[in-house]
Amino acid sequence: MPDWTYHPLRGLAAAVLGRRRSQRTALRLLASIGSRPAGARLIARGFGHRHPPKGLAGDIAGVPVTVRLGISVPPSLAREVVRAMPPLGAGVVEVAPVSAADADTVREAAAGRSIPLVVRACDPEAEAALKPYVDGFTSSDDPHVVHVSDPSVTTASAALEEPGAVVLARPRVLVAAGPGWFQRVTEAATPTAPAPGLRDVGRDPRRWPTWWWALLVGLGMTGAGLGAAAITLGPVLLWYDREYLRMTVHELHAANPHLVHFLQHDRITMAGTMVAIGALYTGLALGGIRRGWPWAREVYLLSGAIGFPTVFYFLATGFVEPLHTATTIVLFPMFVAAVRRTPPAPRWRPAHEGPEPERRRSLVGQLLLIGTGAGLFVGGAVISVVGLTGVFVPTDLAFLGASTQMLESVNPRLVPFVAHDRAGFGGALMAAAVAIILLSAWGWRRGEAWVFWTLAAAAVAGFLPAVVVHAAIHYTDFIHLAPVYFGIAMTGIGLLLARPYLCAKAPARPKD
Repeated sequence: MPDWTYHPLRGLAAAVLGRRRSQRTALRLLASIGSRPAGARLIARGFGHRHPPKGLAGDIAGVPVTVRLGISVPPSLAREVVRAMPPLGAGVVEVAPVSAADADTVREAAAGRSIPLVVRACDPEAEAALKPYVDGFTSSDDPHVVHVSDPSVTTASAALEEPGAVVLARPRVLVAAGPGWFQRVTEAATPTAPAPGLRDVGRDPRRWPTWWWALLVGLGMTGAGLGAAAITLGPVLLWYDREYLRMTVHELHAANPHLVHFLQHDRITMAGTMVAIGALYTGLALGGIRRGWPWAREVYLLSGAIGFPTVFYFLATGFVEPLHTATTIVLFPMFVAAVRRTPPAPRWRPAHEGPEPERRRSLVGQLLLIGTGAGLFVGGAVISVVGLTGVFVPTDLAFLGASTQMLESVNPRLVPFVAHDRAGFGGALMAAAVAIILLSAWGWRRGEAWVFWTLAAAAVAGFLPAVVVHAAIHYTDFIHLAPVYFGIAMTGIGLLLARPYLCAKAPARPKD
């Protein structure tokens, strides 16, 4: 769940544009995204608001609302807020105070709205001018309407416990707490029972919950990655590799003394990425999908939708690897079983807000991890394109001490063979990157230690083998490895900053 509370970029925007102008700019951006169907679905999935809890439904000034939680803004912000708030989980927008001079501004904001809009009018003239265009009118002395200026989730959720109470946040709340405030209040106001454990589910595979299948895919990817690493560190080539190349490992070494090491470096990095994907899928299954979070299923689905189709890279490379194909055939039906049904109702426990400095440091860590994931995705896309076209980058050829033409003269099947490994690694890297980006953006909650350990395990599995294998074969060109070093630094700093927040001790579970 992205929470843009005190990200450096937002702080810079506030310094350059001013707080009020930067606030309006952020609302306009959210409004621009949220007003489009695809953008609204993306934001809603990220914040988990497609199905608001029924217990929080109610009304304000006689107007029914799906959730008794909203925002109160002046007329100058009404247009942006009306378009930006629905995907974020707000149930109502109040515009206040409104005079007759503001009538045109409010009418423009009300046009095409998808959220109840109420107005606190300053005079009868304003109310008469707006009555045909808005859903209702509030008054300053309504005891059921609670305006909050404090970003405290505890305060807002406690106010919602009062029957019929409607909590309206001031704009400064979102400035201080970010748009994720609505979701955090909703969770705190409607905690649910713990997720079912392994003993609560029968052994009939037809009745297995979706998270079991997601877990099996994660474990399968981990096992496949470890198996690929064992093969690479052992025989390097399997029988089908030798049959395709019509060469043995010794013959490859005799043709070029660096060639076998180059193949090992490609395959070890690919194996490490597979283990990283396995760690991400395992964490999503146990920590997210098992607890019914819609966003966890979306992360899993989007990552797999990128990773599994890479098996068809063989259409461009011409080399079909049986082990890769068999792994895909085995795991893909499990992947489908994991995403074919939506998860059950989300389950969570309320989390304490914690110290403000801790939360702000964690958000810098969040930004670093999202940035790392974005860099990995770009890198994976570039590697895929290179693998499907030129195959080698200049530093590869410098390490091999050969040109592409020289390698083709040794064996015309050698370049397509390398292309398969290279392109496959790029596809796997993109799949891992999507999971890292979205898990970091959507799963950021205090006390969710599984998010921290999932990202940490994926980082170790992905980065460590890449560094070790390059050092072992003496392929240490700094330009070639600079993205890896940069990724390690960003990930390490991000996780260190986020650990106190993500790994904060969760409150004790209530006794049944």
